[in-house]
Amino acid sequence: MSSSVTMYSTTWCGYCRRLKSQMDREGITYNEVNIELDADSAAFVEKANGGNQTVPTVLFADGSTLTNPSLAQVKAKIGV
Repeated sequence: MSSSVTMYSTTWCGYCRRLKSQMDREGITYNEVNIELDADSAAFVEKANGGNQTVPTVLFADGSTLTNPSLAQVKAKIGV
């Protein structure tokens, strides 16, 4: 199963680790971007979340985002 999903995360985020683990288990591919290491990505996350650096923020191929989504929400969004 492949998809065009980007997950914005940090190294310390437990919610990010949980979602990555769940997506890995389900075979959902994603690109991970650490916002601590990329100022442009941090700015994108802030824009998507009303000025907050809330992670995980997940960007989909259609340009929409979900903040701290459940696995079910990700699967519904990508149609699996």
